[in-house]
Amino acid sequence: MKQHNIVFIMTDHQRADSIEMRQCNIEVTPNLNKLAKESLVFNRAYNTCPLCVPCRTAISTGKYPTKNGVVFNDWKGITARDNKPFPQILKENGYNVSHVGVDHIKVKPALKDRIKYDKWIDQTDYNRYIEELGISVKRDEKHSREVKELRADGDYINKRYSNTYVSKWEHDTTTFKDEYFTRESLDVIDNVDEDNPFALFINYWAPHPPLRVPEEYINKFNPDDIVLPDNVGKIAKNEPFNRRDGVPAQLAENVTEKEWRQVWSAHLALLNYVDDQIGKVIDRIKEKGLLKDTIILFTSDHGDHLGQHSMYQKMEMYEQAVNVPLLIKIPNVKPRKIEGTMSNLDILPTLLDELDIDKPNDLDGTSNYEVIHNNEEIKDRKVFCQYSGNPELGCVRRAVITKKYKYIYDQMNEKELYDLKLDPLEMNNIATEEENTELIKTLHDELVNWSKEKNDWVFD
Repeated sequence: MKQHNIVFIMTDHQRADSIEMRQCNIEVTPNLNKLAKESLVFNRAYNTCPLCVPCRTAISTGKYPTKNGVVFNDWKGITARDNKPFPQILKENGYNVSHVGVDHIKVKPALKDRIKYDKWIDQTDYNRYIEELGISVKRDEKHSREVKELRADGDYINKRYSNTYVSKWEHDTTTFKDEYFTRESLDVIDNVDEDNPFALFINYWAPHPPLRVPEEYINKFNPDDIVLPDNVGKIAKNEPFNRRDGVPAQLAENVTEKEWRQVWSAHLALLNYVDDQIGKVIDRIKEKGLLKDTIILFTSDHGDHLGQHSMYQKMEMYEQAVNVPLLIKIPNVKPRKIEGTMSNLDILPTLLDELDIDKPNDLDGTSNYEVIHNNEEIKDRKVFCQYSGNPELGCVRRAVITKKYKYIYDQMNEKELYDLKLDPLEMNNIATEEENTELIKTLHDELVNWSKEKNDWVFD
């Protein structure tokens, strides 16, 4: 019996609350909303790291960043190890495997070289395509801002990050990166081998900054009509002193409410744009008669603060950065919303069980197969997250998240505790309250034990 096909779709910088969001009386993600109605929706899915490369490598290998070795955006793969990724497991089990989109998974040998892909298209292919059209891929300096970033040795380096500046993509929308990735993805679907199951990994770029928006979308969400969260431009009570030294806080310095509205307008437009691309993929799957045999999974690597906590981009442990959307449509499985915390480390063991493929014995996640098929809920599962710097080892954050609480620890021994039920915007750090002393000790001990098991040097 032929196994289910897999279409694994990821975006970048997309928050969990984007699903079913309405702004300016417009559905932000109408195609994902349709998919959600047919899927298992995990409302409290968390990443292992609010940063592209560590998060995606953890998902694909099923191993926590400090265990698989990739803890920052190691673009050259210097820290990568010989961890078998999901595409290789599928290939070894008879799948035709294609990769379309950004390549942010770092293993050794490299992801592209480990197996013979039926199609491999990444950002270098897009760059070649767009340069042949006479369009420069160089980023306008207006779209970046220099900040000081902490290194592991205690010194700081100057680094430029995408900022809050908004502009229009001055070229035809068909030349936009994700439009190119969609065309290549549709080509895979149009040419599937009916004798073998296929796996298509689509890694979209949007809504990742810089905030360059295609012309048809840039005016779709009127900045003046956007309803901003209450804590845009605001700092939490009892915030640790060094949070203002972090990159997200520096990127938000002196940004006005008017500018945040423009940021939200552009971000929502890019979400709506990439949702349209996802809609094209799902429609083609339906047109080709593949839907009844195909698992469709949608998620993102991390979110974006968008001014909340007076921060921009990711790289902190607040909900806007670590809570991500996760939809899984499985043939013949009734759609429903599943509550309870889960880690994106759980994705690999869950899918392997669903495909009846033997799981490696060193995975760090928990399979949700029984939860899915026995109509159960996830109960009392703790999720662990880490951040260790972006271009190299530097700023340290560690967190444990429970059904009710989030505990955050950093390298300066600063602590945060939030009651996510009473304080979902995380605006009141209750770590200093004496009544929480025992709770903090318990959560800290659990964080230390988990981290040591995963080769984390922070608690040595």
